[in-house]
Amino acid sequence: MKLGILFSGQGAQKAGMGSDLYEQLPEYRATFDRASAILGYDLQEITNDEVKIAQTMYAQPAILAMSSAIINALGDLLPQPVAGLGLSLGEYSAITASGAMSFEQAVAIIKDRGMYMQTVGNATPGKMAAVMGENQKLVEDVLAKLRADGKQVYPANYNTFAQLVIGGVPEDVDIAISALTEAGIQRIVELPVSGAFHTPLLTKAADMLSERLEGETFSNFNYPVYSNTTSNPFIKEELFGTLTKQIISPTYFAQAMQKMLDEGVDTFLEVGPSETLVKFAKKIAPKDVKRYAITDLESFNKVKELLLSEKEKA
Repeated sequence: MKLGILFSGQGAQKAGMGSDLYEQLPEYRATFDRASAILGYDLQEITNDEVKIAQTMYAQPAILAMSSAIINALGDLLPQPVAGLGLSLGEYSAITASGAMSFEQAVAIIKDRGMYMQTVGNATPGKMAAVMGENQKLVEDVLAKLRADGKQVYPANYNTFAQLVIGGVPEDVDIAISALTEAGIQRIVELPVSGAFHTPLLTKAADMLSERLEGETFSNFNYPVYSNTTSNPFIKEELFGTLTKQIISPTYFAQAMQKMLDEGVDTFLEVGPSETLVKFAKKIAPKDVKRYAITDLESFNKVKELLLSEKEKA
């Protein structure tokens, strides 16, 4: 098994996520409780609150803690991955799992990052929409023309080679949707988000994060973790700059996943509240690449059995 491990991003959260894992797995519970101690509030209680878990400032630490807790619960059963990849927020989970950042450090940073992004998002409302279709150059060209006319709308997430999320000022995104429809795009889905993440609308949040990361030190990676911002593996010495740029730069998730496949990954495992990233993998990877996700106790036990059988074969 040549494992590529995927870490869920913001948007994957839902009320009640991880509750059965918290109740049944001591290692999972211990990790979550460590996060609560750092945050200064009961994170498990937050995950069961439908209103709070939808908010950026709570969703980000909760997803990070859940992903990290699943990794810790798997323990030595989890083979050394060929590489890791997280979507946006999920990069912090991936970096932590690889050993380049401590769990305590990651939770403390994400507590502040989530607050910065929520504060700036509230002050500068944005809108995002997923544009379906393989002609992503057409989307880029339409947006470039709109920006030349003074509109604030940008490519934000290259999720697959046939799904590009755009974001910007709400009225400008509406204009872009009309322009893209006129240009021949047949399917566009508006997303239930409050901010235009990964666009220049979040510049103030990036500035605050840059200040926050001053003085942080990072360790060596135990295995490569791909950056959404560069689509290449993170470099320890450039981690500060890359994580700061990440907030306002497009995510190149599809391109990073393709490079993992080029490195020989034959199995993807997503950890977190949803199966979104393995669904992206279905659109990007060849059919013979295996895909699994751990989102609850049932899926945890299935993957645990799989890893046990792999270990026995070895």
